[in-house]
Amino acid sequence: MTTRPRIVDDGLWAVIEPLLPPWLKQSPGPKPVPDRLSLQGILYVLHQDIACQLLPLKLGFGFGQTCWWRLDRWQQAGVFDQLHRVFLSELNAADELDWSRACMDGSHVRAKKGGAATGLSPVDRRKTGSKHHLICDGKGAPLKVVTTAANVNDVTQAIALVDGIPRVAGRPGHPRRRPDAVLGDKAYDSRTVRRELRKRRIMPVISCKGTPNIKGLGKLRYVVEQTFALLHRFKRLAVRWERRLELHDAFVSLACGLICWRRLKKAHS
Repeated sequence: MTTRPRIVDDGLWAVIEPLLPPWLKQSPGPKPVPDRLSLQGILYVLHQDIACQLLPLKLGFGFGQTCWWRLDRWQQAGVFDQLHRVFLSELNAADELDWSRACMDGSHVRAKKGGAATGLSPVDRRKTGSKHHLICDGKGAPLKVVTTAANVNDVTQAIALVDGIPRVAGRPGHPRRRPDAVLGDKAYDSRTVRRELRKRRIMPVISCKGTPNIKGLGKLRYVVEQTFALLHRFKRLAVRWERRLELHDAFVSLACGLICWRRLKKAHS
């Protein structure tokens, strides 16, 4: 007998529920599936890499098409981006964000069905793929993820990552969004990137091509590889199946929020 997975605990649901768009006045007809069950179905898809339409009815999530429709509705309302920002603010309030430095890197994923932001992967025998560009704080909390085609160079997304960091509240004073320094490997070696970072009062710590790596840089940058490993443990993100980029990014934002949520629970335990 298959039991329903308990994914959405009370603490997580208490944060997500106020972010969900309100329903209109109910018209006559069948009672809709509760939002919490639909969210459990979406999280099941994120963890198990199963299409929404193939969700087994015996799990109690309702029809898979309903979960897909809620996912589309919630991503249009920006629910998952808001959830990520809420947990970043709570991490900041708990002094669990390290703003002294941020680390950025890119990672390829296979795109089975093509779609927007896909291209021939230079590291996967020219298979169709995408690339996740990630920037995280000094402790590994994901701050921003940008999805592009697999053949897009990392350096082209460096400033987009930095500018994409949301304003993070939780501490006295203005919300913060700029780290003191940004660490990158030789893929980010560019005079333009260094100039733009300095304009934003951020120190660039980037190795130069043709020279030895900055001593000790790898020991500081390992957190971004660790965060990629956590992100791609969500099986739906290890391989991209969504043709629509906004739906794939919705799963990415939800996964980033869950990573921050786990860090927050660990900090409070």
